[in-house]
Amino acid sequence: MSDDKKIIDGTKIARQYRKKTAALVQQVQGRHGVTPCLATILVGSDPASEAYVNSKVRLCAKVGMTSVKEHMPESTTTAELLAKINQLANDPAVHGILLQHPVPEQIDERACFEAIPGSKDVDGVTMHSFGTMSFALPGFASCTPGGMVALLDAYDLPIEGKHAVVVGRSAILGKPLAMMLLARNATVTICHSRTKNLPDIIREADIVCAALGRPNFVKGDWLKEGAVVLDAGYNPGPVGDAEFETCYPKASMITPVPGGVGPMTLAMLTYQTAVGAARQLGDDI
Repeated sequence: MSDDKKIIDGTKIARQYRKKTAALVQQVQGRHGVTPCLATILVGSDPASEAYVNSKVRLCAKVGMTSVKEHMPESTTTAELLAKINQLANDPAVHGILLQHPVPEQIDERACFEAIPGSKDVDGVTMHSFGTMSFALPGFASCTPGGMVALLDAYDLPIEGKHAVVVGRSAILGKPLAMMLLARNATVTICHSRTKNLPDIIREADIVCAALGRPNFVKGDWLKEGAVVLDAGYNPGPVGDAEFETCYPKASMITPVPGGVGPMTLAMLTYQTAVGAARQLGDDI
């Protein structure tokens, strides 16, 4: 894949991030005698969520980190989940907390996210983290948007002065991605399911970020020649939110599905956990 000069190879860049993370883990161990630790919380028994949490646990082991896996029953209440989060928040041996979402409907998901301290919000889901992303202050990025910006940087694709169109406005993908690009001096347009004349808006974009969860939604004839396409979608097939076959000829660079944005999400999670550990132990990073 990396031989194709139009492909943004997330698998390759994620591998580089894993090496960077492993080096930081060793640095923290050497300076402080502490191994960075990620706590994951899974509520219920959704197979996809369980598989995703297990992949995070495996990646922690690959980079030399430890992990704590909390699996709570489907009947868990908001109060019970908040108690678990508070327990982990107050545990100095835990440096990052990830609440796997979605949670069962009886739980107030936002209240539980907000119980995660900003210093341990390595998944970038709290309002605190959204604020730091918006103002380009030290903090943690939402992992998928953070990975997308990291891919642009890894391929030396300019952000400043470019027109970026973000298609999707979720609280942990579209909105934070827009804020991160804005903080890097892009001109950002946020579009969504009710945007009128969407193809015309996308045709003005230098950078197109597809992040709305609809398979093959963005078409190639919506792109201007030479646009960069970042596809955060992962739909059955597997296919992304941008129709690869028609977008590839028009794009100057494009992320494939799979092997594009996806690997970077996990890579950012473990890297930010290692950073969190270093900061909690007093390192300036």
